[in-house]
Amino acid sequence: MRRLLAATLVTAVLLTGSGCSGDRSDEAAPATSGPPVLPSVPVSIAPAGGNGPQVCAEAEQASSAAVRTYVEELGKMIAAVGANDSTGAETARKRAESALTTWRSALREQSARATDPQLKTLLTELATEVGTLGADVESIDETELDRLQQRLDQLCGR
Repeated sequence: MRRLLAATLVTAVLLTGSGCSGDRSDEAAPATSGPPVLPSVPVSIAPAGGNGPQVCAEAEQASSAAVRTYVEELGKMIAAVGANDSTGAETARKRAESALTTWRSALREQSARATDPQLKTLLTELATEVGTLGADVESIDETELDRLQQRLDQLCGR
């Protein structure tokens, strides 16, 4: 059950970060009583210059596809483990890890293409973090992934 909860949390973190986040609002709702609650907003980062828009679009597309596959396969793996299907679980694990490898490669490729130094560095950091992921949902650092995704969203002007 703990693994299922961890997988659900990871799914939520990864999918909210990998989709189009242009419709997110960083504004806090006004408080009805007492002092207003201010959102914790990270230091603003200027959008990536140079070929940033193209690199961002490619990185986002690769991330969306990889995350979708990764989450699907983790779900299949967890279901197979629950059904005592070791062959199915192993197949799903390998597919999940393959999705991560593809994602990491795409991020590195986009980092190499990026002309904006901040975007280049961030994509390299994100690729490194993705490289540490595996099919063990308990070892995933959702906080770090979310932090990197927020920085990418800022650099990509979302």
